[in-house]
Amino acid sequence: MMASIKGVPICKACCATNNNHRHCYYYSKQIGLSESGSRNLLNLRVQNKWECRLGGVLTKTQTATTPVEENDKPSVDGNGETQITETRGFHRDLQSLPRPLSAIDLSSSLSDGSKVRVAYQGLPGAYSEAAALKAYPKCETVPCDEFEAVFKAVELWLVDKAVLPIENSVGGSIHRNYDLLLFHRLHIVGEVQLVVNHCLLGLPGVRKEELKRVLSHPQALDQCEMTLNKLGVTKVSTNDSAGAAQITAAERVRDTGAIASVRAAEIYGLDVLAERIQDDTDNITRFLILAREPIIPGSDRPHKTSIVFSLEEGPGVLFKALAVFALRNINLSKIESRPQRYRPLRIVDDSNKGSAKYFDYLFYVDFEASMAEPRAQYALAHLQEIAKFLRVLGCYPIDTTL
Repeated sequence: MMASIKGVPICKACCATNNNHRHCYYYSKQIGLSESGSRNLLNLRVQNKWECRLGGVLTKTQTATTPVEENDKPSVDGNGETQITETRGFHRDLQSLPRPLSAIDLSSSLSDGSKVRVAYQGLPGAYSEAAALKAYPKCETVPCDEFEAVFKAVELWLVDKAVLPIENSVGGSIHRNYDLLLFHRLHIVGEVQLVVNHCLLGLPGVRKEELKRVLSHPQALDQCEMTLNKLGVTKVSTNDSAGAAQITAAERVRDTGAIASVRAAEIYGLDVLAERIQDDTDNITRFLILAREPIIPGSDRPHKTSIVFSLEEGPGVLFKALAVFALRNINLSKIESRPQRYRPLRIVDDSNKGSAKYFDYLFYVDFEASMAEPRAQYALAHLQEIAKFLRVLGCYPIDTTL
């Protein structure tokens, strides 16, 4: 494995007026590898970024890689400082947030998250917020309306990290977030496994037998189907479980309850009428932690690497792609296929016999190895010879706690 980090002054016009070159650098991070040790160099990832810090103010940075809506674009005031206008889709006034942290600030963040702001989808009391607090116990959580808004919050430096659900042991994969991982250029820097405790909530003094309808996210309603059928209540879908608790508290209708977390009950002043009402007691949701920059992979603890790739059509191509890991004794913990959104069908012309149409897929794979290990580097070098597209989404420590 070969790594290089370069820092050379640029932005001469800016530095010439301020006589301060030490704050303006060009960063280039490149990882190269060669299974033979000398040839067949593979550039797995190249990322360039420049920033100029004058008087502690971040004047320019290249972080967002997707188009931003007109109301979300940064504006520049008369002093030349970048200002970010309020973004739609958040439940709080983003102008009241502290200034976005710089790369220097992020490197000095404490492990308990006391300097970290984490975005999540939903309202306070959502399971995603619980996952964020598990990863960073003292972080500041920032609720967002939609998953897309969570990605934008990180890209626009409004928050430092994001926590997003990716799969549930009962409900399966959350495909929307797989698609957003490919659309945005954020990096997976960690994972969190959270045991889901679905609770039946109601207004103070109400018994569960009095309930006639129950609100919650569709997945939560499905996961508690047996309990709800016994109660004979009407199931009403909402955008998220914490939102269901908020609606129940706001409407103050005695025969209306919600399925949400214990924390949601505390926040919205509801009583917990019953705990662990899910049909499957082992209900676990896996969350991904996203950031603007990747972490440096280590070998001191078990790591997981997430990638996405596409293949040419042909017999045994997927088998050959997965075999590159088996040949190096690398365990695959997950594989997910998604049709390519912008070219879902592939047309294969077979001379005079007409054409056949195939779905064109992207394959998301998690494998248990660190990019610091040569076997992982060699496996990806081998895979690149087979795949027509390959991207490393992140290398991060495995979460073994529940």
